[in-house]
Amino acid sequence: MFLFILFIIVMVLLIKNVRVVPQGHEFIVERLGKYAATWETGLHIKIPFIDRVVRKISVKERLLDSEPSPVITKDNITIMVDSVIFFQVFDSKLYTYGVDNPIQSLNLLANTTLRNIFGSLEFDDALTSRDEINARALQILDEATDPWGIKVNRVELKQLQPPRDVQDAMERQMKAERERRAIITESEGRKKAAILQAEGDKESRVLRAEADKQEMLLRAEAEAEAIKQKAQAQAQALRMKYEATKDSFEMLNNLNFTSATLQVRSLEALERVADGKSTKLIIPSELQNIASLTATVSEALNIKPTAKSSDVTQSNTDDAESSQVTADEVKELQSSLKAAEARARDAEQRAKRAAQQAQDVIQRYNEATEQ
Repeated sequence: MFLFILFIIVMVLLIKNVRVVPQGHEFIVERLGKYAATWETGLHIKIPFIDRVVRKISVKERLLDSEPSPVITKDNITIMVDSVIFFQVFDSKLYTYGVDNPIQSLNLLANTTLRNIFGSLEFDDALTSRDEINARALQILDEATDPWGIKVNRVELKQLQPPRDVQDAMERQMKAERERRAIITESEGRKKAAILQAEGDKESRVLRAEADKQEMLLRAEAEAEAIKQKAQAQAQALRMKYEATKDSFEMLNNLNFTSATLQVRSLEALERVADGKSTKLIIPSELQNIASLTATVSEALNIKPTAKSSDVTQSNTDDAESSQVTADEVKELQSSLKAAEARARDAEQRAKRAAQQAQDVIQRYNEATEQ
């Protein structure tokens, strides 16, 4: 019976002194009040009544969410700062014996560090330099917590909350900045629109000037060509008329009619004239002395000789006028040639004036292009 009771006591003590350390944890064991060992993951047996597990520590990465604390910037603006710290225990012995209440100590150290960092920055820099603040705080905390067995992995600022009046001033400043940017953007838009409109007007004026230049050049060329063609046609017609008249006179001069031949021809012409129903004949002056021929013609035609000396005189006057008309035609041809030459010169002057107008259009176009 005694042995049975002893066996039960031994089993109870054995069960109570066998410990299993789970993954991610470490146990601090003291023997007779002094640090003895650090148990890592696995099965461990402690000596009853001598060894004692003082602390169970998690070596996993943990999060410390600190309470918002006020900090004062370099330009005397108070900001409420809310931060989080990610840390991990790398030495359980130092974590247990290095500092009393390490979590609270880390929290206070973080608040003090942030106050020092924000105190060296102005308000605007503090709002825009979060990465720099996080890096400086991480470096300071990591060095300060090494004796405590704590490894600070990351420090992040959750929120920076300035006072209400500062927030209102920031909102007004931001609103004014947005309005300023809107005005600048609108002004730039109007400027670009005016520039584009001016460029469009310039291009339209240039194109209009080019069109006017081409139109005037074509019109001047057409008018010059028309005047030239007309002058050439008139000159050609006058030249042909003059040559035809000249050829007629040359043919008459080349025939070399004799006096007898002319008389025979005159008689033939007289016969053709008398063949009509006229009761009055005009006898050439060369036939006035041929009385027998006159009587014969009068008898053949049964016409009374009513022709008087005044009629014969009229015939001589008509012959003189016939020769005078021929000379007038020659003079008329010469006058027509001179008039044609004058019109040709006039056409040349008009062509020169058209060319001058074209040069003026080109000059105005170049001036418009330079503007």
